[in-house]
Amino acid sequence: MSRRRIAVTGVGAVTALGSGALVLHSRAVAGESGLAGGEGRCRDFDPERVLSRKERRRTDRCTQLAMAACQEALEQAGWADGTPYEEGSVACVVGTGIGGFGTLEAQLEVLREDGADDVSGLTVPMMMANAAPAQLSLKYGFRGESWSVMSACAAGTQAIGAGMRLIRAGEAEAAVVGGAEAGLSEFMHAAFLNAGALSPSGGSVPFSKDRDGFVMGEGAGILVLEDLESAERRGAVVLAELVGYGSTSDAHHITAPEPSGATAARAVRKALDDAGVTPGDLGYINAHGTGTVLNDLAEASALASVLGEELARIPISSTKAAVGHLLGAAGAVEAVAAVQALRHRVVPPTVGLKEPDPRLEGLRHVQEPCALERPVALSTSFGFGGHNAALVLKGGAAC
Repeated sequence: MSRRRIAVTGVGAVTALGSGALVLHSRAVAGESGLAGGEGRCRDFDPERVLSRKERRRTDRCTQLAMAACQEALEQAGWADGTPYEEGSVACVVGTGIGGFGTLEAQLEVLREDGADDVSGLTVPMMMANAAPAQLSLKYGFRGESWSVMSACAAGTQAIGAGMRLIRAGEAEAAVVGGAEAGLSEFMHAAFLNAGALSPSGGSVPFSKDRDGFVMGEGAGILVLEDLESAERRGAVVLAELVGYGSTSDAHHITAPEPSGATAARAVRKALDDAGVTPGDLGYINAHGTGTVLNDLAEASALASVLGEELARIPISSTKAAVGHLLGAAGAVEAVAAVQALRHRVVPPTVGLKEPDPRLEGLRHVQEPCALERPVALSTSFGFGGHNAALVLKGGAAC
């Protein structure tokens, strides 16, 4: 029996560049950045446009971003009037790094100023890590498996991989997957800065010679995955095919990547093997590319060990240069960016990259948008705790 193939039929995104997956792509290709004041805040996001008053009152900003991205993805997939599958066959997996942290901070302030009696009874369902998949399932009637992945910056990618595996295993006909994050606060800024990961200058560009750490962002990315045959049978437009997934653990350090990139390389190799593609098939790499020196060097080593001489040919860029590091949502938003690059046959640049670090010699940095010559993309994610994950996508219907 042949293995099920996985179609991507809908994508949605909310980032510092604006609301919409197309906005993410078009503004990044134009070389625009959503970063301001040392962060990637979704300044144009208005929950009133997509959520009812009751939904807004009962959800943290993290969940609200996920709900907005999900609505876009479902509409594109043709699910606006409801799922085309039995409710029990639709899974929902959403990754996050810190979940409803804004609610936690706000209610701690209430506790300090007004006392325990004034702490909201909605605090737990708003701040819990599984709030996003719970609310999406509740709103849209997804009654298949539902949970949240918490693996730092690899969470969104691993959530997508989990949905893929559920469909392949026959446990679901479709899966709504992705990641969401809304942790911009003075406390989180101080925590990452003192950990040596955040850019002191607030303007770091991945792969740049003068980069000094990452810039935090917020946002969400959601994808609708379906069994390819089922999607084609109902006449859905297949945006891309999700063909490969691989994941490993460094078991090296709680924050620093394993310097040689060996275990990260194994995740990439597993994804390529799972997809049945070779380095010569790749046309684009959407890199994890945080802008920290250690991460960029380890990622370059990992890619070099797997892709060999082909690495110098393959365009590589980092979405984080335009939207910031979205932590648990990063991999999901970057998967959306990869789908858009495949659809439009255009590779977005690493926005603002003028002078690449010479130690990263061998990478074909994208400083200006370029044509996608081969419709296969690799997207990588590496998180605190040593979580490594990679996806391989093939182009579907072109725009």
